[in-house]
Amino acid sequence: MQSFTLDGKTYNYYPLDSLGIDLTGLPYSIRILLESVLRNCNAPQNGVPQITEQDVENLAGWNAQTLANIEVPFKPARVILQDFTGVPAVVDLAAMRSAMSHRGGDPEKINPLIPVDLVIDHSIQTDFAGAPDALDKNVALEFERNNERYALLHWGQKSLTSFRVVPPSVGIIHQVNLEFLADVVHCCETILTPTLSQRERGQGILLYPDSVLGTDSHTVMINGLGVLGWGVGGIEAEAVMLGQPYYMLAPQVVGMELTGSLPLGVTATDLVLTLTEIFRKEGVVGKFVEYFGTGVAPMSVADRAVLANMAPEYGATMGFFPVDDKTLEFLRQTGRDPHQIAIVETYCKKQHLFRSSESPTPQYSQMLTLDLSEIEPCVAGPKRPQDRIPLSKLKASVRALMTPLEPSS
Repeated sequence: MQSFTLDGKTYNYYPLDSLGIDLTGLPYSIRILLESVLRNCNAPQNGVPQITEQDVENLAGWNAQTLANIEVPFKPARVILQDFTGVPAVVDLAAMRSAMSHRGGDPEKINPLIPVDLVIDHSIQTDFAGAPDALDKNVALEFERNNERYALLHWGQKSLTSFRVVPPSVGIIHQVNLEFLADVVHCCETILTPTLSQRERGQGILLYPDSVLGTDSHTVMINGLGVLGWGVGGIEAEAVMLGQPYYMLAPQVVGMELTGSLPLGVTATDLVLTLTEIFRKEGVVGKFVEYFGTGVAPMSVADRAVLANMAPEYGATMGFFPVDDKTLEFLRQTGRDPHQIAIVETYCKKQHLFRSSESPTPQYSQMLTLDLSEIEPCVAGPKRPQDRIPLSKLKASVRALMTPLEPSS
């Protein structure tokens, strides 16, 4: 373990350099997975290590051209839930506490082992509109309809450790995650310091990349901020909450190089519809997509989030943008603590997780290229985004679709 000092505080971290491999050849998303496996190696769960040295060696040997059947035991930094799928998880924790109490045990021992955030945003209904007091009336009805569920979540926030609830009418889960919850680099004040050979108790501040699994498929929007994360099922999320790794096969990583710049009047929506069409033709299901190139550097985090958010539509596990100067700019724009921003920059640069114009291009399983200057305004239906129609061809396309079929002879 290594450390650095920033503003008088000492921060510890597990250096990827210690593995003795060429990190520049690894995609940034694989580096983050590797850090998680390294940090949690030989950390005992009920006396038995869940992640071993062999797991570290296997992932460190990730090869862009050879698809090896490597299982990755991934432990994310946190879990995010929305109220529709999060309530059952809280019910399960309450039931486990009740069972523990009935058996004479201490129910306080039943808690999430990693931080969990639940954002209430799926209970919204619009009964009133077009009046100054419409919002207040809708919120009042929302609390009336969901009183029992909200009472349970209030209990969870008061009783469970490492469990926060974001109340209704604050924003959608992905916006809240992007603008408030995500810290890009996670700080743990009191640490157990795992090494490849032993686990020693120590005090200090441990830094590691923010990463998240969520119960909503569009959790991937957070990839636009350089945070590794995607959506999983409720059972998988609950298992991770209780300390189990999320087991996955080491993914192939598709590198999407963006060059040039978007023409005036062309939006990120036009771009992502074009990308969706390309990715569906190429086939990226079950793969990571990682964006790079000269066209990425000036792209705002807001536009990156649009591209990342469409990963479920183009079929990839996620569409990832590594941390760079635009990430830091967004953190400043959204009012993050300047000290936290300094932590993000310093840590990511030391861990080879910060991308700049001088950074070497990693080795990807497959590489695609798209010139942004060739993107044009387009339209597509919500259920079939790959059926994109450029606006310049819209009139002809609609006429063709509406032309009666020729009678058969």
